[in-house]
Amino acid sequence: MVEDLMQRFFLEIAYDGTAYHGWQLQDNAVTVQQRLNEALQKIIRLPVETVGAGRTDTGVHAKQLFVHLDVPASRIPDGGRFLHSLNALLPPDIAVKRLLPVNAGAHARFDAIERAYEYHIHFEKNPFLVHRSWQLRDRPNVEEMNRAAAYLLGTQDFGCFSKSHTQVFTNICSVKKAVWEAQAEGLVFHIAADRFLRNMVRAIVGTLLEIGLKQKAPETICDIIRSKDRAQAGTSVPAHGLYLTKVVYPYISELP
Repeated sequence: MVEDLMQRFFLEIAYDGTAYHGWQLQDNAVTVQQRLNEALQKIIRLPVETVGAGRTDTGVHAKQLFVHLDVPASRIPDGGRFLHSLNALLPPDIAVKRLLPVNAGAHARFDAIERAYEYHIHFEKNPFLVHRSWQLRDRPNVEEMNRAAAYLLGTQDFGCFSKSHTQVFTNICSVKKAVWEAQAEGLVFHIAADRFLRNMVRAIVGTLLEIGLKQKAPETICDIIRSKDRAQAGTSVPAHGLYLTKVVYPYISELP
């Protein structure tokens, strides 16, 4: 009997992170990866290992995350039917959008060349934004926060915004976009970079809000970055306002 050939696939998924202890598998907590693996194994009828583009913390949402897995080619004869079946098995707060065959060496984490996040803030009590946006009482000075955010652009050591005692090779990141946008419900902070450190976006947002609310000079963020000291930066904002919105690969086209 000829052995079934393995095929590597990328899955594009989205999820509301409210009910989960983040993306990554944990021994004593329910995660998005656990629910995805369980559904995949029911369809494929084999043990499945998935690798995500990155981890999201408890309560953080993802509008786009890519995952790779290796599957015997014969187990997915029809991609459309596979997606339909997988979505039927997944809970309502996790959705699979695309199934993409890729080369055997393609890697969801290491091949990503850009990631983007949003942080959502609202000011009026809104029951429909619970767990999806952070309510602030006072309105910050958006112009001053955008002046400060401009100093984040470029390639720098962002250790001051990293969770303490994380084991990473380098704290150097290249930030390509950092801007606040006023929307109907409140404010959205957009940030994009080649990579992010643990807790980096939430710490940046907290630092910018201190500038906008406490009337600190926008230039103070330069001193904070130079310090490389987490204690110099602002308090991390709550997880539920944070969304991973985009992961970019050189060989995957974006949806229109």
